[in-house]
Amino acid sequence: MLQKFNPKNANLQVFVKDKLYARAEAKVSVFDSVVQGGDAVWEGLRLYKSGILHLSKHINRLFESAKALHFTDIPSKDFIKDAISQTLAANGMTENAHLRLTLTRGEKVTSGMDPRLNQNGSCLIVLAEHKDLVYDLNTGIKAITSSQRRNGPQFLDSKIHHANLLNNILAKIQANIAGVDAAVMLDDFGFVAELNDTNLFMLKNNVLFTPYATACLHGISREMTMNIARNIGLNVQEANLSLTEFYNADFVFATGTMGELTPVTQIDGRIILRERGVEKFEMILEAYKKAIPAHCEMPKS
Repeated sequence: MLQKFNPKNANLQVFVKDKLYARAEAKVSVFDSVVQGGDAVWEGLRLYKSGILHLSKHINRLFESAKALHFTDIPSKDFIKDAISQTLAANGMTENAHLRLTLTRGEKVTSGMDPRLNQNGSCLIVLAEHKDLVYDLNTGIKAITSSQRRNGPQFLDSKIHHANLLNNILAKIQANIAGVDAAVMLDDFGFVAELNDTNLFMLKNNVLFTPYATACLHGISREMTMNIARNIGLNVQEANLSLTEFYNADFVFATGTMGELTPVTQIDGRIILRERGVEKFEMILEAYKKAIPAHCEMPKS
């Protein structure tokens, strides 16, 4: 499901460092750390009529990721919210938009890996686009298992929401070549971690399972889904889950900001027989959509 260019995004205003720029002029330096080494953290946000879903949680995770990477210059939360507010206002966005919030370590005084070369302050980028949900709820998505493992904390902790996404990109390339929508990534023990871009859930015998957040991102949509499922009376369990268990699940779905809840209909050519789990999935989906307004927040200008 390749995303397409939306003509409404042709004349975007993008916030870079401290002000707005026209789309064609919105750039960072070739000496910026994100160019030099993928040295940045990011968040994906979605704008609904009632505001941005889990805005404060996303900003808090951005701060925690930046702290873990020892950024020495992090803009205040009020500055970030104001930058978001300016960007949305400049683009006339009130709903159905996706925001990519990126914080780089900033521009270096000379090319090199050493963070001490970053002496010009961090660089905040707020990129907002008019964008529908990326997956079709009715058709769902197909996946294959990637040979590319998801990083565990002994290599690069997945709790750091960093912009160095090469292992996920390699997995997506495998999915593209196989002609499917996404790639299942395993941890270093061979258990399912997540898809290349979203968290995974499976229903089996009226129990909702999801992989431990060891090698996968501790997703905000993942957390919301688990809480909602518990609130409607489902037994929710985190577990080490094998591919065999996913092949034989009653229902499999992915969660993420850009797609909300998306059915996974096939993994490695195995059709997920969904009849036994579809009722429970629809209950979760309905409760999820009803809960969105209560978890939305408008950035303060």
